[in-house]
Amino acid sequence: MKAMILKKQGILNPNSLELEYVDIPKINYNEVLIKIKACGVCHTDLHEIEGDLRIENFPIIPGHEIIGIVSKIGNGVKNLKVGDRVGISWLYSSCENCKYCLRNQQNLCLDAKFTGYSVNGGYTEYIKINSNYAYKIPDVFSDLEAAPLMCAGVIGYRSIKLSELKSGETIGLFGFGASAHIVIQIAKHWNCDVFVFTRSKNHQEHALELGAKWVGNIKDQPPKKIDRGIIFAPVGEIVVNALNFLNSGGTLAINAIHMSDIPSFKYSLLWHERKIISVANVTRNDAIEFLELAGKIPIKTNIVSYKLEDVNFALLDMKMSKINGAAVLKI
Repeated sequence: MKAMILKKQGILNPNSLELEYVDIPKINYNEVLIKIKACGVCHTDLHEIEGDLRIENFPIIPGHEIIGIVSKIGNGVKNLKVGDRVGISWLYSSCENCKYCLRNQQNLCLDAKFTGYSVNGGYTEYIKINSNYAYKIPDVFSDLEAAPLMCAGVIGYRSIKLSELKSGETIGLFGFGASAHIVIQIAKHWNCDVFVFTRSKNHQEHALELGAKWVGNIKDQPPKKIDRGIIFAPVGEIVVNALNFLNSGGTLAINAIHMSDIPSFKYSLLWHERKIISVANVTRNDAIEFLELAGKIPIKTNIVSYKLEDVNFALLDMKMSKINGAAVLKI
């Protein structure tokens, strides 16, 4: 099968991932083999390629926003059958026995493995996985539309949960890429006003099209303070800026697997029971809950499609903020 493989880390270029032919994986007792139809391109993949995240095992096939069809099942699989359409997210597996797993916090499991990072991912034609970590996809979505839901959507949903957003509140989104363009639709569904902070004029226009109440950059003063905030841009300075806009009792969730250092700031910005919380990975329940919600809204994903062999160019376009929404590989 064809695969786009990362052999070493470095600044992204048109040859960062190399096309090679590798064997189709062989499944075990509780695993399924999935023929991949689409795989989203995520900022986490960029962090992997450029060395912001340390990779233990090379070579690796990146990609963790996977949509495909079950083509083979192990003898122990009871929840899926051949022909089912499923999605795979960032969480590839967890130990299922530690204190975190037992309280449904698989995202914090010390033995968790992550798709396209600890194990081979979706920039290829087939992938195997434990059947409990593959999720059925609502019929309302095409393969390409569904791909961004598996990370941008699921991690965005976890972020909005951890921000403690309530119906009728005002939320600020700092950065407006693939995840934020899904989060804004959830917030609007919950009758919330959304303020979007982004320097990209294209992303500002996109946010307004999706119903943002106000758009500006991080230096602009919004019309009022926000009750909740989610930071998507991996820039530590934005945390301090965002605290200036946060109401008393508000929560600021940081949706970033990698971020530059946060500058020191006055305690008065945090006082009055403001909170900062990081968003680390996702759980199985996050994926199940979000996919049900996404189908009901339904979420509309803006996508730009690329061939598998053109993934380097998709990553470059994403890095340069040339994409409104999400890049997806059609496989």
